[in-house]
Amino acid sequence: MTTAEPRTYPFSHPERLDMEPMFADLRANEPLTRVRLPYGEPGWLATRYEDVKVVLSDPRFSRAASLERDEPRMRPQPSQPGGILSMDPPDHSRLRRLVTKAFTVRRIEQLRPRVQQIADELLDAMIAQGPPSDLVEDFALPVPVTVICELLGVPYADRADFRYWSDAFLSTTKFTPAEVGECTGKLRAYFEDLVAQRRREPKDDLLSGLVAARDNEDRLSEEELLMLSLGLLVAGHETTASQIPNFVYTLLTHPDQLALLRADLRLVPKAVEELMRYVPLGLGAGIARYATEDIELGGVLVRAGEPVLPVLASANRDESAFPDPDTLDLRRTDTSHIGFGHGVHHCLGAPLARMELQVTLDTLLRRLPGLRLAEGEAGVTWKEGLSTRGPERMLITWDA
Repeated sequence: MTTAEPRTYPFSHPERLDMEPMFADLRANEPLTRVRLPYGEPGWLATRYEDVKVVLSDPRFSRAASLERDEPRMRPQPSQPGGILSMDPPDHSRLRRLVTKAFTVRRIEQLRPRVQQIADELLDAMIAQGPPSDLVEDFALPVPVTVICELLGVPYADRADFRYWSDAFLSTTKFTPAEVGECTGKLRAYFEDLVAQRRREPKDDLLSGLVAARDNEDRLSEEELLMLSLGLLVAGHETTASQIPNFVYTLLTHPDQLALLRADLRLVPKAVEELMRYVPLGLGAGIARYATEDIELGGVLVRAGEPVLPVLASANRDESAFPDPDTLDLRRTDTSHIGFGHGVHHCLGAPLARMELQVTLDTLLRRLPGLRLAEGEAGVTWKEGLSTRGPERMLITWDA
């Protein structure tokens, strides 16, 4: 690796959902730049669309290698063995095949009526109570939490506990390392109990299917079973629960696009894709991939053993990939964003997240006429110290 002093990353702390201003300059002049994150060794930061896609899809970039290195990261805790996000094929493919059937487009479309029912029931309660409402607590969290609980087989009544543990799991600075360790241990113990219950009394849920794959077919280890299950729970609700208020906030602060969507709700699927491209969900860079051989990337020779961090938010605003990328355009025809990732680690739950976002956005705009922020920016409190961005509280009102 070059001897030039790495830049400190993150470069700044943009407010709300603002984009890091330095990304545009890097894409134009230094698409691969050396950085040092709060933890781990220095690495390369990839900011251009095509370079990011290469890092995410080229088998010469390895995730499994991170387990043997002090990987650059935002959190004190390094990646843990047994997690699907720390695997390369064929192990990654083996675990992914175990759950793929639950997340096919066809299977997810069968769940759409149930998601619509959940959304309508929540809005029934909000409308009956009258405005204002906290969009996060009253709607954005309960929808994906209910869905993933029913799909995986986790009791919805335990949501307060696993939501707290999930926050610790995703913490950068909100929790101390000791608190993260404690919460991770509790989340693990929680799933150990659930697995033991399914062994005694199997049910028609994804967790029972994974237990059967472990016990009857020996297709995954006990550690892999636990890590895959808790990973599905955390990922299955946190990102969508953040994106629902993120999308609403973005539309409310782009009134021309909001008016366009209100006038024609048939644009909702296209709007979801454009908002996935436009909204920067992650706080930092993507997880590091290690070059397994010398690779030229972005005009730079990345040496074998060097980590590269792909920045999906920057790639989705790349001028060479998307015309006028900093403009939110719900009529945009190019939907080749990488908001759900790319390559073998492309988000397994993307069909579910898409459907949930389509249903919730359509339902909110259809049933809450005049939807707007209840107290302006004062009614929005943003998350701090977590790896995902979004409102922690968002007061909304509507024409009752």
